[in-house]
Amino acid sequence: MANTPSAKKAARKIEARTAKNTARRSRVRTFLRKVEEAIASGDQKAAAEALRVAQPELQRAAGKGVFHKNMADRKVSRLAKRVKALGA
Repeated sequence: MANTPSAKKAARKIEARTAKNTARRSRVRTFLRKVEEAIASGDQKAAAEALRVAQPELQRAAGKGVFHKNMADRKVSRLAKRVKALGA
């Protein structure tokens, strides 16, 4: 257990940050799942709309350090490619 006041405060900060990051990660995964479901249903309009909503969420999480920026860009790129393929 933390002994010094600064260590106790650091422990509180870590706990708060972990809770926020967990919530952000969960939120992003929900948005990504909606895109995946729309792609699986074969509805390009729904998939494009879901991607349009999910993209800023994913980028925001990357900006906050929850995900790596390259991972977020890669996911958006691959999802966009799959959504585009639905229309072809």
